[in-house]
Amino acid sequence: MLFRNRFVLLLALAALLAFVSLSLQFFHLIPVLATKNGVTSKSRKRIMPDPATEPPVMDPVYEALLYCNIPGVAERSMEGHAPHHFKLVSAHVFIRHGDRYPLYAIPKTKRPEIDCTLVANRKPYHSKLEAFVNHMSKGPGASFESPLHSLPLYSSHQLCEMGELTQTGVVQHLQNGQLLRDIYLKKHKLLPSDWAAEQLHLETTGKSRTLQSGLALLYGFLPDFDWKKVYFRHQPSALFCSGNCYCPLRNQYLEKEQRRQYLLRLNNRQLERTYEEMARIVDIPTKQLRAANPIDSLLCLFCHNVSFPCTKNGCITMDHFKVIKTHQIEDERERQEKKLYLGYALLGAHPILNQTVSRMQHTAEGKKEALFTLYSAHDVTLAPILSALGLTGARFPRFAARLVFELWQDREKPREHSIRILYDGVDITFYTSFCQDHHRRSPRPMCPLENLVRFIKKDMFVALGGGSTNYYEACHREGF
Repeated sequence: MLFRNRFVLLLALAALLAFVSLSLQFFHLIPVLATKNGVTSKSRKRIMPDPATEPPVMDPVYEALLYCNIPGVAERSMEGHAPHHFKLVSAHVFIRHGDRYPLYAIPKTKRPEIDCTLVANRKPYHSKLEAFVNHMSKGPGASFESPLHSLPLYSSHQLCEMGELTQTGVVQHLQNGQLLRDIYLKKHKLLPSDWAAEQLHLETTGKSRTLQSGLALLYGFLPDFDWKKVYFRHQPSALFCSGNCYCPLRNQYLEKEQRRQYLLRLNNRQLERTYEEMARIVDIPTKQLRAANPIDSLLCLFCHNVSFPCTKNGCITMDHFKVIKTHQIEDERERQEKKLYLGYALLGAHPILNQTVSRMQHTAEGKKEALFTLYSAHDVTLAPILSALGLTGARFPRFAARLVFELWQDREKPREHSIRILYDGVDITFYTSFCQDHHRRSPRPMCPLENLVRFIKKDMFVALGGGSTNYYEACHREGF
């Protein structure tokens, strides 16, 4: 009896403590996990390394696998997420081309035997691959802007040519397109069922891998791929700077940044010994091997699970690969710390960001053009944009990386527009330099469009220093 009474007393005491704890949390008398947009800091996806899910120390093999971006299970993404009273009114998508064959060859070694034909019985595969090839083989019903019309629309060489898009690269962007279609078209109805050509704005550089990547994404994205409505404009510069490419100060920053890279490499004795060993294996001078940028070929072999080259003098090994990849990662880290690249990035990214914000403003004013914009580009396009936005923790653009700017209208206050920025499906809006303090200064749940406008029209020049108030003045400012 005494035991039963004690048991009942303990149950009553436990219930009382639980009630008190819940009450304290309800009235905010004890701290709980901070939230942003209803997502706890514990569950929020991050662009910074997370010790709970990533290797405890920097792992070059892990980083290389992320860079390969090998198609696999369906990807979770945060595109298209907003409070229920917001309406998506435009999306601006920057992509890096998909997986490609190397741009450089390691001298005196056999070229990697990678097949660039697109076939159904080879992995990776996508359900739309055969239809994509069939559609591309018929040729466009309308010509692209010169010189794009002379480029092949899909890869077809049994032995890939230098820089050619592989089947992996096509599948990567078919997946990207299908993911964005499910979110932007099926869920948010961004384009009407009778969409017109002017509601798409498409640009690409003059490389077959960027044109083909853009076509693959569009084929996965559009419910009805109509050649008469698909028109790609040509961008001669990888910076997508249109008529604003001449910028002397940007070039000075780039020269200083390249000097920093050179000095870092010079001081890395382990890297130099690795190059010397590899040069001995392939029987060429170390300087010639270094100039061949061997990491480009090695990454291709790694991503395609092909053995590294061997000669009568030995084999290039995973240890060699790890040393070079580790140096790449250390270079990225120092690049962000030294800030020389930031000056280059601010000036390099300004023209394309200025075009993007202008299109957003036109949409906010009620114009129905360029509801979906696609820039099919390179790593050297996306990297400056990420740095210019203040995203120092973002990884270097992987194959088929995507950077998305979303424009939203508040249905309750139709004159108010907000933005979201996502990198490979992760919401990075509140990591940017112009929105990271938004929640402390405003009750609005999303980052206002005017924050981005002010950043591009004014704050980018303030960050450069020198008193410049526009792009031309900043580019032609005397002195470094």
